[in-house]
Amino acid sequence: MSFDLGPALLFCPADRPERYAKAMERADAVILDLEDAVAPADKAAARGHLIESELDPDRVIVRVNPLETDAFVADLSTLSQTDYRRIMVAKAQSPKRIGRLDPRFEVVALCETAKGVAQADRIAALGNVVALMWGAEDLVASLGGTSSRKPNGRYRDIARYARSRVLLAAGAYGKAAIDAVHLDIDDTKRLAIEAADAAASGFRATACIHPTQVAIIRAAYRPDEKAVSWARSVLAAATGERGVFSYGGVMVDEPVLRHARRVLSRASG
Repeated sequence: MSFDLGPALLFCPADRPERYAKAMERADAVILDLEDAVAPADKAAARGHLIESELDPDRVIVRVNPLETDAFVADLSTLSQTDYRRIMVAKAQSPKRIGRLDPRFEVVALCETAKGVAQADRIAALGNVVALMWGAEDLVASLGGTSSRKPNGRYRDIARYARSRVLLAAGAYGKAAIDAVHLDIDDTKRLAIEAADAAASGFRATACIHPTQVAIIRAAYRPDEKAVSWARSVLAAATGERGVFSYGGVMVDEPVLRHARRVLSRASG
């Protein structure tokens, strides 16, 4: 199983079917949300809208409610009546329960509680898990905190640790990692900085909550001309070389060449 939908994944409340098509048009993939974005009284209607929808299933992720809830059972029953087979499990924290899910579904595990982040390695090792995502707000709430960010907008240390741990766990098992949403829609500067860092660090995508964030994320993940030129040049220089060599006064070995290949892959994606 693979996961490569593109860098910008846009959340859309599942009880707003009039937004489905527009969200799909704007982003690389859409996350239809049956959990936090939908009030309990509206979840049944939202499931009905999912059944009636006709989006490309290859570009859809459905965020379902936590495994321990009755709402999750209803969510999975609903999805069995659709062609959607990729689910994002909210507040994922039990490797045993995730591993026992219906094998028809590919799982994106959303590690957004203290226990979920602590279990990230075991979750990433599961065969039915294709990607891991982390979430800051629920994580801090699970710890009894009140804010994931400092007054200057930067993440607190605990959030940065969770972000790194989920990325490392995903990478250790060859799974994709998705960076968390940026809740301050107007703070485009911070979003651009964090998305660029996500791309450089190895995240496969960044989730977002508003269509205006899509272009910023795509631009952050797209290598600039200077990076592309460097990648092409260093790979060309590697032709005929054996092992480590010097290029432009800098030592080049296989990890550097992998960086260059990844730059070109992102540029052509």
